[in-house]
Amino acid sequence: MATAREALDGAGHRFRPMAADDVAAVVRLEHSVYPFPWSEQIFRDCLRVGYDCWVVESASGVDGYGIMSMGAGECHILNLCVAPPLRRHGVGRSLLRMLLFRARRAGMLHAFLEVRPSNAAAMALYESMGFERIGLRRGYYQAHGGREDAIVYRKALDWLPAGEP
Repeated sequence: MATAREALDGAGHRFRPMAADDVAAVVRLEHSVYPFPWSEQIFRDCLRVGYDCWVVESASGVDGYGIMSMGAGECHILNLCVAPPLRRHGVGRSLLRMLLFRARRAGMLHAFLEVRPSNAAAMALYESMGFERIGLRRGYYQAHGGREDAIVYRKALDWLPAGEP
């Protein structure tokens, strides 16, 4: 059975904890994907305060990352990103599953996240993994020409699969 530090798939992707040396590659990926990306300092702060920060890597480098905060019985998926060529190949699903597994193992009971209504692919992924829409945050995201709402999702973490994902 593979652990979070072993091969993710046959293409040679694996998970590992994000290190300070990864921030430059993570920022490059973030900036290549999002029109309003997180800054380098935000990623450094996530590491500094001890958030659960992971990268997906291959021989070519960092191909994705996930950042999650945990506390008071809840986790919050703050950022989940996969390089466009790897999307719809199970990499994001595996990364999210691993984060949720870690949260449940740490005693978290619920997972929360926000997503742009314009991000249909992300909403489809979250809903396929059992996340339910529970609310709307008006004007949450910066957007071209103003602000964009966020759909708030929640998932009960009342399961704990055998072994690691």
